[in-house]
Amino acid sequence: MHRDPPGIIAPHIPADDWRRAQATGAPVILIVQTTTDHTGIPWRRVLIPFAVAGAAALGTWGLVVALCALFDAAAHAVTIIAGATGPIGIGGITLKLARGKST
Repeated sequence: MHRDPPGIIAPHIPADDWRRAQATGAPVILIVQTTTDHTGIPWRRVLIPFAVAGAAALGTWGLVVALCALFDAAAHAVTIIAGATGPIGIGGITLKLARGKST
């Protein structure tokens, strides 16, 4: 079987096959593979942007959750520190940072 390298436009008929076809009167059948035309949706071209957008959205939500946890921890720390220090006074003005426990 004779194979041509890819990229040749017209197929080549080997001389032996051509002479045999002329001598016997047999028809020469050429099979040329063409590229198939995909009429569907190119899924890879569609799914990659959605995957990137989904990853960006999940990353953004992760950042928001991390910041909320950080602010929550900071608020608790400030509350504990303010409760432990008592009132702060400067020049006769006293500021109580946290409410005392009423029993």
